Amino acid sequence: MPDTAPDRAARLALAMLRDGDDCTWCRRVFSERVAPTTDHLVPKVKGGPSWLENEVAACKRCNRQRGHLSPVDWLAECERRGWHPDADRVERVLTDLDDAITERGGQRRARPYLEGQLRRLRRRVR
Repeated sequence: MPDTAPDRAARLALAMLRDGDDCTWCRRVFSERVAPTTDHLVPKVKGGPSWLENEVAACKRCNRQRGHLSPVDWLAECERRGWHPDADRVERVLTDLDDAITERGGQRRARPYLEGQLRRLRRRVR
């Protein structure tokens, strides 16, 4: 593991390389009018780390409106609004976070929240 973790801008660029150039939630393509931000799937208030494995690219509107809603609850809200969120991307990133926590250790506060979200995602009917 490198000595210094990537900063927010670098993590956003890496998330966009990993996931593409659209918002995870509403699927709008990022542009001059639709600015990307990093969205923590496990919120910091729930112990979520600022790691690439815990972040997806989201437009400012979705990131702001999601607030502290869980990823599963926000997926349902996006679908209710008629959007087509990338549930597979959310599940993949949460699974990568689970693997990263297992490998690196720590994150005691985030673990129960993460496990609950993965359980709920895997039970969802797609």
